[in-house]
Amino acid sequence: MNDSSWGAPQAGYWGPPDQGPAQGAVPAGPPYEAHYAQQTRPVPVVSGAPEHGGGQEADQGVARPGGPLFRDEPARARPRPGEIPQNPEPMSDTPQPAPPPQKKTAGRNLGAAIGVGLGLGALVAVSLFVVKAVFVGVVAVAIVVGLRELTKRLEERKGIKAPLVPLAVGGAAMIVAGYVRGAEGAWTAMAFTALAVLVWRMAQPPENYLRDVTAGVFAAFYVPFLATFVSMMLAADDGPWRVLTFIVITVVADTGAYAVGWRFGTHKLAPRISPGKTREGLLGAVAFAMVAGTLCMQFLIDDGTWWQGLLLGLAVSVSATLGDLGESMIKRDLGIKDMGTLLPGHGGIMDRLDSLLPTAPVVWLLLVVFVGS
Repeated sequence: MNDSSWGAPQAGYWGPPDQGPAQGAVPAGPPYEAHYAQQTRPVPVVSGAPEHGGGQEADQGVARPGGPLFRDEPARARPRPGEIPQNPEPMSDTPQPAPPPQKKTAGRNLGAAIGVGLGLGALVAVSLFVVKAVFVGVVAVAIVVGLRELTKRLEERKGIKAPLVPLAVGGAAMIVAGYVRGAEGAWTAMAFTALAVLVWRMAQPPENYLRDVTAGVFAAFYVPFLATFVSMMLAADDGPWRVLTFIVITVVADTGAYAVGWRFGTHKLAPRISPGKTREGLLGAVAFAMVAGTLCMQFLIDDGTWWQGLLLGLAVSVSATLGDLGESMIKRDLGIKDMGTLLPGHGGIMDRLDSLLPTAPVVWLLLVVFVGS
């Protein structure tokens, strides 16, 4: 305890305080009470004299009220009731300057993020409009890298060993099968990939077999199978424009959510899942995506109309937000911020695919309904 908790008297004195003995001090009794009743001023300490009728036993085992805990520790004088302090602490009339307001930051290296984003956009545009097969290869490589990031984090954080080799081979096969054979080829490749995961894991001890193969099948569906809808969009006659529409609306929705939420966001959307997302950001995603969808359907897609673009933008904004929240749930469960560090300012490949993957089947289906396959 400090001195004030004991009610320390003036320096250099041992004795009871003005308000009576403190709790836990020398036991009260007739001699002590009589002494205390006669005491009007603290008595100076006399070296070698017993304290207040107590013997050496009291000095050794029981704490006395008042006084500093150590002889070399200066005690603070306490004024008597009604007494004005002799040297009160000076009070400054100068108003203290207010702390500078904290600048709102984006939380990432914005310059690096923009540079990487432009580089990825150029790669997609060149491969998409030069040779379709090259874009299929780009998607397959991205899927394999994303699977590696996901399985690595599962093993590091949870000890789950989802087999990467059958996932990588089967995932690339799904992308190619979706482009060549459509939905039938994608489902067939998905089934064989799941079977390969089951068989591959048998080479290891049976402990945690069910856990590992379940994670493997989940990874096969979550990453490469959802990406097959991109290759199925590409297979159409106007495939490059459909894929471009899908990418543009999704990116614009993410950008609108980020810009509006960062500037005006005050109401949390899902604080337990992703504290940075706000309802204002969701409204920004909807508004931006509907505008982008209207322009894309009107000018990029054959036989597309503006009202179809409004519906497409609304659906994309919802699916992109849900996809982002879904990966945020995975990362929170794993206790990580990003899935990887491959892309400066963005994180890993999976951190860029989080909103694209669940949006791909939504855009594919709506385009088939609106303008056919």
